[in-house]
Amino acid sequence: MQPLVSIVTPMYNNANVIIETITSVINQTYSNWELLLIDDASSDETIAILKPFKESDSRIKLFQHNQNKGAAEARNLGTKMATGNYIAFLDADDLWKENKLELQVSQLINNITDVSFGTYEWIDSKSKPLNIRVEALKQLTYNKLLKANYVGNLTGIYNCKKLGKIYTKDLKKRQDWLLWLEALKRSDKPAISIQETIAYYRITEGSLSSNKTNLIKHNFNVYYKGLGYSYIKSSLYLVQFLFEHLLIKKRLIKSIV
Repeated sequence: MQPLVSIVTPMYNNANVIIETITSVINQTYSNWELLLIDDASSDETIAILKPFKESDSRIKLFQHNQNKGAAEARNLGTKMATGNYIAFLDADDLWKENKLELQVSQLINNITDVSFGTYEWIDSKSKPLNIRVEALKQLTYNKLLKANYVGNLTGIYNCKKLGKIYTKDLKKRQDWLLWLEALKRSDKPAISIQETIAYYRITEGSLSSNKTNLIKHNFNVYYKGLGYSYIKSSLYLVQFLFEHLLIKKRLIKSIV
């Protein structure tokens, strides 16, 4: 029996893209999955659009918040309801390549790693390629991840039977970074990547914010509020983060010729 993969997808007013996202899961070459759709009190047509998918495929499950609670709480609810051996994340506006799960489950089954991630590409609001690839490091240790977030959340998957379920703190931004830090902290192995493209990240207005104040504030809070470091220690790590993020991590973002 193939291990079950639980896929957690938070949604909030994603009626314009959710069909394509769900279809990218249905088209996976690896078929033993459950898709946990967590609606965070959408006010558009998202729920109506989901109805035929839910009725025609028992692997698709819908859970709803009565009021908007944010991405962290939505992901945590999905994690709580997950019944799979492995947990993966796919935001409601992103897409997976057809062999994404097949490649990563192979890594996890063979005990190569407890945490898998991979390379992804950018698409625009209409799903057209932007010819930009974000390459994944071949492997990733906790200490390297502590310097900057190298895991594209839409590519990440972890072995929850071994590591346990991981719930993230309710920060406004960067909750996913905290989640992958905790996963590597619990594991006795580095994360291993899939070097080929396995997912597509949708670039929308605000996706690539150049607001330096937010860059500093949200990432400082990962260290200060998320990891509980002192103010001084958090400040020192933030300096290290800015160097890593602006000078080293940027080298992984490449044009596709």
